[in-house]
Amino acid sequence: MCLSCLIVGCAENHDRTTDSHWQMFQQLCDANWKEIFFDSCTEDWSNHWTLDGLKAKVTHSDKGMDFKAGPTRRENASHAVMWTKESFAGNIRIDYEYTKLEDVVEAVTILYIQATGSSAEGYGRDISKWADKREVASMGMYFNHMNLYHISYAAFEAGNTDPAKDYIRARRYMPESSTGLANTDLKPDYFETGLFKKGVPHKITVIKKGDDLFMYIRNPEKEQLCHWKTDTFPPILQGRIGLRHMWTRGARYRDFRISQLNDR
Repeated sequence: MCLSCLIVGCAENHDRTTDSHWQMFQQLCDANWKEIFFDSCTEDWSNHWTLDGLKAKVTHSDKGMDFKAGPTRRENASHAVMWTKESFAGNIRIDYEYTKLEDVVEAVTILYIQATGSSAEGYGRDISKWADKREVASMGMYFNHMNLYHISYAAFEAGNTDPAKDYIRARRYMPESSTGLANTDLKPDYFETGLFKKGVPHKITVIKKGDDLFMYIRNPEKEQLCHWKTDTFPPILQGRIGLRHMWTRGARYRDFRISQLNDR
């Protein structure tokens, strides 16, 4: 299947020709992408991924890869991250299917884009070299010591009880800054999307091209296009792709592909 075909078939029917972000996104989807990574997620996950988190569980079937964080709320040891073994450079596109497997309405799912270490002592650019420090996958280990783009989705504030109060938010981590997550937001945030109900497959496309970052999500009933500018931060040029589940969160992944833009 061609990559541009992956975005066809959305349920919501509106006039996108008047939406500049949609036009830009569509042009990017039609660009010359070359697929450089593919995992159907139906075979042994360890062929393509590594895992941070002592209590995480990863299984696979003909339906996809089920990734579940640990069971204990507000416990760092119950966080989990899966990382691609490969690193990816330049302008990239990520396509996959995501299905929420639980009824949890707090904590977050995160896509990490092109992660490298901060280069501080003990946190070299190749994050696989210090994976032992992430057996307990506490959030601070990542935002304090990695350069990456972060998109949280199917996300809820800790302690939330309202299933309608989800959000999507992007960040650019600024490691070794002593300020943590403060001032790392990429605007805007997207609230109460109506997406990510339990058991509903969602097709997701993420494109990082220059100073533009897009996330396009669709299911049989609804779609959402998110866009962020990244030019107020130092650029992210290469690194690994990561899937984070905070405590108690679980989801199924299928047909995970990464493509690189051929600018020639």
